[in-house]
Amino acid sequence: MEIIKADTIEQYNRFFGFQTRHPLVDVVHFNRSGSQPEHKMTFGFYALFLKKTVGCTINYGKTKYDYDDETVVCFAPGQTVGVQPIEDGPVPEADALLFHPDFLLRTPLAQKIKQYTFFSYASNEALHLSADERMIVQDYMDKIARELEHPIDRFSKPLIISNIEVLLNYCMRFYERQFVTREVLNNDVLMRFEQLLDEYWDAGIARQEGLPTVKYFADKICLSPNYFGDLVKSETGKTPREYIHLKIVEIAKNALLAPDLSMKQVADMLGFQYPQHFVRFFKKEVGCTPKEYRMVN
Repeated sequence: MEIIKADTIEQYNRFFGFQTRHPLVDVVHFNRSGSQPEHKMTFGFYALFLKKTVGCTINYGKTKYDYDDETVVCFAPGQTVGVQPIEDGPVPEADALLFHPDFLLRTPLAQKIKQYTFFSYASNEALHLSADERMIVQDYMDKIARELEHPIDRFSKPLIISNIEVLLNYCMRFYERQFVTREVLNNDVLMRFEQLLDEYWDAGIARQEGLPTVKYFADKICLSPNYFGDLVKSETGKTPREYIHLKIVEIAKNALLAPDLSMKQVADMLGFQYPQHFVRFFKKEVGCTPKEYRMVN
């Protein structure tokens, strides 16, 4: 299937037959009387979809998600998204907030936008809303839409930006609630993470592949790195990177107590390319060099 490039909101709206009210920000409505053809599209802007009915499958990367009612899913510039209508299913109803990075220039939100990590979540990590939460999201999308109908003046951009920021903050709050309410599923993820950590060194993967990345474990658990990172931080207070470092330190300390292992052998076993990299890492994490730790213990 050919990938459609929608670098601008105007290109996106033209594809679906929507009128563009502003070249850098818009709110569009997909209703049941219209149609949504099967397509793959690369966005050049941020997009937040409030999905109200079942009716399509969205693919992002290798993940797939069949939507229930009342969900939010977000995409960042550069992401490619595929939409496939469900055969004989109803036309999906949804509202979409679209805003281009250029609209954020010279605003505080431009500096903060990377904090909203859910823009890089996979589609199967959608935000599921309660009725009250859905009303809040809808209310702010409606406020932005009403402002776009108002004649442009010096208050237009600040008001739209402030409403976008409040909406994104609510989504952050609702995602944190979702992490809490899915405690059992989250514990399964943490247990799998612990198993994969042990396996990485026990099976000798570190010798072949080097030090592990957060993406390696997220891929194994079938989550996006951002969602995986936020989930682990929510449950444990530590980032996956901090977890990985703690594991490396634990294995390193045990290995250093074996007098027959050289510093190079310990570094190789852990996945460091050069022994000096291991020495710098160990001193930063533990407060002393591996040699000093070995002598004291």
